[in-house]
Amino acid sequence: MKIAQNQTVEFAEFSRACDLVEAYFGDTIDDVALHAPVSRRQLIAVLARAQLSGRQFTIDGLTQQGEIVYQSNTETLLWLDGGFWTDMRGRHHLTPDEGRAAREVHRRIIDALVGDVSYYNRERDPFVLIERFDPYE
Repeated sequence: MKIAQNQTVEFAEFSRACDLVEAYFGDTIDDVALHAPVSRRQLIAVLARAQLSGRQFTIDGLTQQGEIVYQSNTETLLWLDGGFWTDMRGRHHLTPDEGRAAREVHRRIIDALVGDVSYYNRERDPFVLIERFDPYE
């Protein structure tokens, strides 16, 4: 399955990524999709694409673009410079609404886990790289 111009994954891998983001982001997906002109299903697919692309960058590549604000065995939360979500929109042929909705999901998670994000501004992009997630752990 081709998910970006230079990125192909097996359908099973994409399906697992969809399951992962749906389990991890949970109600946040519903909350954002409720107020965005993007369906829940579309938003899950966009978030899965972002996870798969984020994994290709690795943490070292992502930290060169910004800073880690929280890290655990489950996730790494970053503020990235350089238009990460704009790049994702172009790489995955996303609509502006899809890109904004996915960005908002990531922002809300960082806000919930880190708390005060007063240093957040439009110049930096939030990104949550899910390392692994088992909602039953």
